[in-house]
Amino acid sequence: MSQDVRFDLPFDTPVSDHLEYARARHLRWVWEMGLVRSRAGFEEYRSWDLPQAAARTYPYASAQDMVVLMNWFSLAFLFDDQFDAGRPDRAERIAEVARELIVTPLRPAGSTPRVACPITLAWAQVWAHLSDGMSLTWKTRFAASWGRFLVAHCEEVDLAARGLAGTLDLDEYAAFRRRTVGIHHSIDAGERSRGFEVPAQAMAHPLMERLRDLAADTIGFMNDIHSFERERRRGDGHNLIAVLHRERGCSWEEAAAEAYAMTTACLAEYVELEARVPGMCDELGLDADGRDRVRRGVEAIQHWINGNYEWALTTGRYAAAKEGPVATAERAGRGSVDDLLAV
Repeated sequence: MSQDVRFDLPFDTPVSDHLEYARARHLRWVWEMGLVRSRAGFEEYRSWDLPQAAARTYPYASAQDMVVLMNWFSLAFLFDDQFDAGRPDRAERIAEVARELIVTPLRPAGSTPRVACPITLAWAQVWAHLSDGMSLTWKTRFAASWGRFLVAHCEEVDLAARGLAGTLDLDEYAAFRRRTVGIHHSIDAGERSRGFEVPAQAMAHPLMERLRDLAADTIGFMNDIHSFERERRRGDGHNLIAVLHRERGCSWEEAAAEAYAMTTACLAEYVELEARVPGMCDELGLDADGRDRVRRGVEAIQHWINGNYEWALTTGRYAAAKEGPVATAERAGRGSVDDLLAV
């Protein structure tokens, strides 16, 4: 399954006008914060082109906010790669750092991390900016989604550390993937990027909850397809294609075809339900302002589905072939050249 697998998406994604401005400042910040610690690590990180991902998923953010969002992307992706299959004891350190990342939004903005490493120090700085101007309701919602994502990441690391990475059945994996993909809080950040908040009653409506879950499923499964070669190179069993291959006893090609069909089914259901949003607004009796904020909330979901997809087609993160220190690290079961959990 190659990285350039295409899907027919029914909506387009604008790209921020601030991409190049923010990219230069972001790359300098990544180096200064110690989120990359070697030339090889920096070059590999740059090949991922996360600035493009941020510019596509948050196209209406201001120039300064775009820098902050890019910075947030970097620490989330780099932390995700810190597990080393050759050192299962590292799972404890990952859990310790994850707990610090979880509690940061629950403390006063700007608080000094109690567990210090490049990842936690970067997050404390980013959160102070990301939360600025948002209500306690939004901060609480974001913190809950962010916490669920990080807890799921620790569970994933723990399974790998115990040699159980490929043991979830299809239903278990689908539910697990919805948490590990980290889309709910990413959609929440779409509100911050445009300075609005979806009305609380709309956020609590079953239709909106289902739309967000379907977006997470669609993006997670797309990601599994596009990143399959990288994850197979690392021996990572947490991938939809790998789960289908094992559970169904089918070929890799058949598993990939089934994964594609599952992804398109999630997308089709999303599109069908999105058409019911105006009816939900009627049911809730929302005024013009409330309806507009719901509309922008739905756009935030669209930006993530299509923006992440467009980025995944070209990012060096999912390249089928790697060489040098990066390839050596991945074949050894590591996701990162640099250790970012030490002080």
